[in-house]
Amino acid sequence: MTDLRELYQEVILDHHGKPRNYHILEGANRSAEGHNPLCGDRITVYLRLEDNLIREISFQGSGCVISRASASLMTESVKGKTLEDASSLFEKFHQMVTGGNGDFHELGKLAVLSGVSEFPVRVKCAILPWHTLRAALEGKGKSTTTE
Repeated sequence: MTDLRELYQEVILDHHGKPRNYHILEGANRSAEGHNPLCGDRITVYLRLEDNLIREISFQGSGCVISRASASLMTESVKGKTLEDASSLFEKFHQMVTGGNGDFHELGKLAVLSGVSEFPVRVKCAILPWHTLRAALEGKGKSTTTE
């Protein structure tokens, strides 16, 4: 179990230090901003949606290790997915980090954040990018917060 936790920690630190899809997305047709006042995390998610598919996704912002790693992993996980598939991933990820029961093997790399459920104050850090994604998918250009 210790080896698995160490691997998870390495993946999280890698995604924090070298976040994937970390840039302003030229040609984005949806975006939203998110803020976690408790931790100070701020994120903007950019999307290019076409025919009900997330063709491109990126993010920018500042935040703790957990929020940046979560955003990086999220962008990798939802790129190329339908809106319905992205929404389903949101629900499963949310359930996992809030300590819910279920089979989370299908979440793939996202499972590295499963340990967040043991630290309730960090749950908001992990779900901020996902709530921001949801706001961008809704297309209302609104800001979201974890409060």
